[in-house]
Formats: sequence, C-alpha cells, structure tokens
Amino acid sequence: MASIRNEISIKSSADDVWKVIGDFGTGPSRMAPGYVVDTRIDGDCRVVTFADGTVARERFISVDGDARRIVYTVIGDTLCPNHDNASMQVVAEDQHHCRLIWIHDVLPDDLAVPIQTAMAQGAAVIKRTLESRAGRA
Repeated sequence: MASIRNEISIKSSADDVWKVIGDFGTGPSRMAPGYVVDTRIDGDCRVVTFADGTVARERFISVDGDARRIVYTVIGDTLCPNHDNASMQVVAEDQHHCRLIWIHDVLPDDLAVPIQTAMAQGAAVIKRTLESRAGRA
C-alpha cells in the first residue's frame, strides 16, 4: 500500500485553518478554490469535482475537533481505489503559524503517483488560499 504524506507550513492560526479544513461539507471548495470547482454533500459523502474533471466521492469517517483532525475515504466516481484512507490534521506552531499534515493511504500502488501529484498541487493552492484568508476564516 502506498502512503503519501504532505506537510505544509501555513502563516495563519491553527484555529482559523481548522475552521476551513474541518468543514467536511464545504472545506474543499473553501481551501482550494479554482483547483476544486464544486463540493456537494450526498448522504454521508461529499462529491468533490476538480478543475481537471476528476470527481471523487469521499465518505466521512471521523472528525476530532480537539486534535483538529478529519478523516475521510475516497469510495468512487472517476477515482476508484481498492482501498483509501486520508486524513488532514492542523497542528499549531505558534499563535500565527501552523502545519497542515495530509496523509493518504491508497491501493493499488499505481494510484500513488497521480494522487501524490494532485496532493502537491492542491497543497500549494491550500497554502496560498489560507494564508491570504488569515484572520478571516
């Protein structure tokens, strides 16, 4: 199983970043506008449409507000892994800086490269978006 880890430093408070990251329903569109073109809720899933046309149906697994960690799994649409588990966690560094730790475990292994590429592109948009919104989340 491929395990992909992406960690970025964000010039914003952990609380402000968590207000966006921890929102299962609208978080993707708010954290990566333009990269994510639509997010909608369908039962216990969200359907995320990306600018390149990829659509991911993601099932909500859990949220831990105290740890600022959300967990979800991709279960279908244009991206159909055999196994998938993803988490995003916001860790405070100081009052005005935090880290976003994004981990994605996936099978089959051949999905690792496209997911890693997408996560790197998405992380750059997330960083830029959340830093520009600092204090306004």
